[in-house]
Amino acid sequence: MFTGLVQGIGTIRSINGSEESKRIEVEVSDRFTSVQIGASICCSGCCLSVVEKSKNSLFFDVSKETLNKTTIGSWEVTTRINLEPSLCFGDELGGHLLSGHVDTIAELLSIEKEGESHRLTIAIPEGYAHYIAPKGSIALDGISLTINEVEPTHFGINIIPHTWQVTTIGDLKPGDHFNLEVDLLARYVARMMDFKGGA
Repeated sequence: MFTGLVQGIGTIRSINGSEESKRIEVEVSDRFTSVQIGASICCSGCCLSVVEKSKNSLFFDVSKETLNKTTIGSWEVTTRINLEPSLCFGDELGGHLLSGHVDTIAELLSIEKEGESHRLTIAIPEGYAHYIAPKGSIALDGISLTINEVEPTHFGINIIPHTWQVTTIGDLKPGDHFNLEVDLLARYVARMMDFKGGA
């Protein structure tokens, strides 16, 4: 489990493999070099296991399923990604609980400056409107965010200067895509409503 509070940014150093699977090398800061082989790291919203490490890098194996269902397939050498180690009992839960299991990919429609902050408009992926509510939580590229307003085809979020500076969200431009994970509570409420409607 994760909190959606990014604790560092990694840079893709190498990508090897085929369309079936890839091994990705991520250059990391000292904050992450002490993690153990097998540890789970949230990489821009995707829970990946450390399979190898070197002095300044962590290595992750990525399956075809993950490549197809996330933005990882579009990562290139020099791409920057958000990093968060897995949550430990007793850690502060400052964001919201994330599983690191990406639900879908969402498109960034626009970015507008609002004072010192930035207003982002994101397209609602088909079939996901019932998970998205004003003042609810959502994770975009592993960042815990609060939804401001919801329209039939899109929703808006506000990015404060701190989040803009310490995550990769400022690297994106309209037309780029996020890994999106819906709130766990919203997922279970929607599932219960499905059963209620079918009763």
